[in-house]
Amino acid sequence: MNQLWWYTARSAGLVSAALLAASVLWGLALSTATRGAKPRPAWRLDLHRYLGGLAVIFVGVHLVAILLDSYIHFGLTQVFVPFTSSWNPIAVSFGVVALYLLLAVELTSLARQRLPRWLWRRLHFLSFPLFVVAELHLLLAGSDAGSPLVLATVAAVDIAVVGLTTVRVLQSRAQAQALASTQPVSA
Repeated sequence: MNQLWWYTARSAGLVSAALLAASVLWGLALSTATRGAKPRPAWRLDLHRYLGGLAVIFVGVHLVAILLDSYIHFGLTQVFVPFTSSWNPIAVSFGVVALYLLLAVELTSLARQRLPRWLWRRLHFLSFPLFVVAELHLLLAGSDAGSPLVLATVAAVDIAVVGLTTVRVLQSRAQAQALASTQPVSA
């Protein structure tokens, strides 16, 4: 029973990392999808939102379990303030920063209709540093980081994120060039 909170924190951390990765991958897949004449089904965007929301919930479970675990004795300060943990302060700080980035992305996404599109879009790009910082937290603080399955999964997800991001950037450049070529030249 005394290891229940440790196992809960560990599993919730892994699940939240998987959900975050799935949300990032699905968001990239949505943004790179070819837009035809028909509107996209609503479930596609809903799934992206759902994955992000579940990631927030599992991060919450991860934090509560860390606070209740008696092995390392994390307090609120160590959970919410970077570099205050005596146990692996850099790795824990990556987790704290990831928490704040996750909250920024999720809260602004919930307020998307009330924000200017350009502002929401720029804030949503925080998903990329969030992904990197959360992955660093997993690899540096996670007790399962040395597992071949975790390492293979991280590598596969990284390859997919880089590939989809590259496709998205190339699409954006092509769209910008196509738009620029249709603009009249001023004399």
